[in-house]
Amino acid sequence: MLETSARLLRLLSLLQAVTDWTGPQLADRLGVTTRTVRKDVERLRALGYPVDATPGVAGGYRLRAGAALPPLLLDDDEAVAVAIGLRTAAGGTVSGIGESSLRALAKLEKILPARLRHRVGAVSAATVAVPAKGPRVSADTLTALAAAVRDRMRVRFDYESHDGARSVRIVEPYRLVNAGRRWYLVAWDVDRAGWRTFRVDRIAPHVPTGPRFTPREPPDGDLTAWVARRLGTATWRLRAEAVVHAPAGSLAARLPPEVEITPRDALSCVVQVGSDNALMLALHLGMIGADFTVTGPPELVAQLGELSARFARAVSP
Repeated sequence: MLETSARLLRLLSLLQAVTDWTGPQLADRLGVTTRTVRKDVERLRALGYPVDATPGVAGGYRLRAGAALPPLLLDDDEAVAVAIGLRTAAGGTVSGIGESSLRALAKLEKILPARLRHRVGAVSAATVAVPAKGPRVSADTLTALAAAVRDRMRVRFDYESHDGARSVRIVEPYRLVNAGRRWYLVAWDVDRAGWRTFRVDRIAPHVPTGPRFTPREPPDGDLTAWVARRLGTATWRLRAEAVVHAPAGSLAARLPPEVEITPRDALSCVVQVGSDNALMLALHLGMIGADFTVTGPPELVAQLGELSARFARAVSP
């Protein structure tokens, strides 16, 4: 009986880890016959687990979502990863989930074996959390947008831009992006007929969502690369385009991937970079380590002039 119970727990763990299993695959992992797998599946069903079976050569087994949450079976590394993730989420940038994360963590740590509690405790004792200073997003907003992305439903929301201007947007949402301390929504703006990146903390969604939309081809054929480039310029209050008098290849290894570098000729390139602060924007350009030329924005031009005079005074006799 103990052997059968242990095998049932192992079977349940396998069904939770992978969406679809064939009978022979499960039999091989459990070290039993396919007939025993069929009997064990029936035992799980009798216990209330909704295991679907598809007959035929291409058939198999799948654990369907049920009315109740079944026990979640985790191996050692998975349990430690979940515990650390919950502790991190408690102090993260998503509001409304801190208390829930701590409750879930307390339940998990209560049932962890001593060897795993020591591993989680070691990470906690050695880690210092810096309070998040970035904008916090609502968990309700995040989950509503995620559901719209999953279901391919249009979303209508109020949006506040960098300069405080408010507008109503209707978009086809494609991805949520977490970059550092900020969350972004990547979407096709229906009224403006173009791809846009929106700060989630500035979004106030309307309900209900809909209608459904047909997915479009991602910009430049690669949505991930496009988002990385956009985060370097489009999401900031100030954006600058500078001609850098150095080959593009010499800069690529020294600049972060969100900075867009476009070759101009063999000896120069165009760099697009952004920031919410003119001083930081000027310092970013100064750290490139090569001569450059900019024409705007006006705040950046003024800041560069001020820094130039300050540095000149610093080395004057």
